[in-house]
Amino acid sequence: MLSGMALAVVLLAWRAVDLQVRDKDFLQGQGDARYLREVVIPAHRGMITDRNGEPLAISTPVDSIWANPQELALAREQWPALARQLDLDMEWLQDRLARNAGREFVYLKRHVPPAQAEEVLALSVPGVSVQREYRRYYPAGEVAGHLLGFTNIDDIGQEGLELAYEDWLKGTPGGMRVIKDRLGRIVETVERISEPVPGRDLRLSIDRRVQYLVYRELKAAVQEHRAASGTAVVLDVRSGEVLAMVNQPAFNPNNRGTLRGDHYRNRAVTDVFEPGSTVKPFTVAVGLETGAYQPHTLIDTGPGSLRVGPNTIRDVRNYGLIDVSTVIAKSSNVGAGKIAMNVPPERLYRMFADAGLGAMTGSGFPGEAGGLLPHFGRWYPIDRVTFSFGYGLAVSALQLTRAYAVLGAGGVIKPISFLPVREPPIGERVMSERVAQQVMTMLETAVGEEGTGGTARVAGYRVAGKTGTVRKSTAGGYEEDRYLSMFAGVVPASRPRLAMLVMLNDPRGDVYYGGAVAGPVFGRVMSGALRLLDIAPDDLPTLPNQTLALAGRP
Repeated sequence: MLSGMALAVVLLAWRAVDLQVRDKDFLQGQGDARYLREVVIPAHRGMITDRNGEPLAISTPVDSIWANPQELALAREQWPALARQLDLDMEWLQDRLARNAGREFVYLKRHVPPAQAEEVLALSVPGVSVQREYRRYYPAGEVAGHLLGFTNIDDIGQEGLELAYEDWLKGTPGGMRVIKDRLGRIVETVERISEPVPGRDLRLSIDRRVQYLVYRELKAAVQEHRAASGTAVVLDVRSGEVLAMVNQPAFNPNNRGTLRGDHYRNRAVTDVFEPGSTVKPFTVAVGLETGAYQPHTLIDTGPGSLRVGPNTIRDVRNYGLIDVSTVIAKSSNVGAGKIAMNVPPERLYRMFADAGLGAMTGSGFPGEAGGLLPHFGRWYPIDRVTFSFGYGLAVSALQLTRAYAVLGAGGVIKPISFLPVREPPIGERVMSERVAQQVMTMLETAVGEEGTGGTARVAGYRVAGKTGTVRKSTAGGYEEDRYLSMFAGVVPASRPRLAMLVMLNDPRGDVYYGGAVAGPVFGRVMSGALRLLDIAPDDLPTLPNQTLALAGRP
C-alpha cells in the first residue's frame, strides 16, 4: 500500500512537471484562447473645417453594443432588461439572436452614448460587450449637407466631400491584446500591437458665414415662390475657390433615418439645365471678338420677332432699333439671334466651350455632370439662333457660375477648387481683356434702371449681372407655364471678387421671371457677403468735401 501511494505521488509529480514544462505552450494557448483577445483600437476620422477653421464635420466617440449569441442564449431571463436598456423590441432581439445562433459576434445596437453603454454593462449580462467607435457629427446641419455629404455607420464617406476625400480623412485603426473576463470586459491589457493613426484634418475653401447667408436667403425664396427646388453657388473670381454652394430642399446629415436620394444629391454639380438668357453675354462677346460688332453697333430687332425657316423667335415686346449694349440690358432674343447669324458658328461654339459651358469643371466632386454642348457641325440654322440665347445646350450651376467668373477675371478661366488656394492660379485666357471689360460694362446696364436685373442691385457696389427665364423642357418640347428662373452676376464690377448664380426651379404663381425671383436673392446675399469678407465698396456717393478735394481745392 505504501509502495502504491509512493508511486501515485511520483506519477502526480511527474504529471505536474509535464504540464508545467513540457506541455506549457499548448496549455497556455488553450487558456489564451479563452481569455486573451486581439481588439481593434479605433482611429477617429479627420475633422473638416471651413476656410477660417470653423468645424463643419467632426467625429465624436460612441459605443456599440455587441453580443456572443451562444453565451447570451444561456441568460434568457436577462433579455427583457437588456431590451429595455437598449430600447429594442423584444421580438426583434429574439429573432436576431436566433438567426445568428451559430456565430460569436453580432451587433445589438450601434452608436449609443457612452453613458448608456455603461448602464448596459452594469446589467452584467453574459456575452454582452461594448466596442468603442466614432460617429460623424455635422455642426452646420443642413446648411452644408449637400456639400459635405455624409459617412455611413462605419464612418466611411458615402457622398459629397466626405467621399471625395475619403483617403485623406480616414484613420488607420490600431490593435492590442487584452485579457477579458467571462462577461467580455477587458481586465488587463497585455500589449499594444500597433498604434491608431487618426485621419488628417481637411480645410475647405467654404466660408461658413457666406454659406449660411446663401442657405437662409435661398430657402426663404423657395418657400416664398413655392418653387420645386433651388440652387446657388458663390465663387471667388480671383482664385476659383468655392465659397458657398447650397441646394433646396436641404437635408440634415445628422439625421440618418430620413436620408433620401433625391434630397442629398448636390444639384449644383450633378444636375444640368438649359441656361437661357444668362449666356447672351458670351454670344455678344463673340460678336465683339470678331470685330463685326461694337457696344454701340445698332441692331434692328423690329418687329420684335425673327423668322428662321419655319420657326419664329420672339422678344417680350418690339424693342426696334437698339445697340448691342441694349440687347443685353433688355435681354433681346432677336438681337442675340441676329448676332449669332452674323458670326462664324465655330467661333460661337468655341467661345462657349472655352468658357467651360457643357463640360466638367474638374472640381473632383463625386457625380459631377458634364452637360451638353452640341458641336456646331450638327447645327441647323434654328439651332444656331436658339443656342445664342441658351436653348439647345445644358450646363450645371457650377459651370455657369465659373463662366461668369471668367468675365470678372478679365477673360481668364481658372480651375475650380473646394480647398483654399494659397496663390491665385494664372489660369488660361479664353477672351480678350478688352472684350471681357466691355461685356462687364453691358452687364452693369442690365442691372441698371433700364435693365431686367434691377432687383439684384447692392447699395454701395456696382453689380454686373444677367437674368434668365427658361421654359422647362419635356420629352415633347417645352412646358407652357413652368420655368427655371435665374440670375448670374459679378461684384464689385470695378474690381470683381465674387461671382454668383441663383436658380429657382419651377416657381409657382404670377411672378416667375428671373429678375423678380432670383435677382433679389443675389442682392441680399451679396449685400451681406461683401461686408462679411470686408470687400471695399466701389459705388459710394461722392460727398461735397470729397468733390472739392478731387478738384484740388481746400
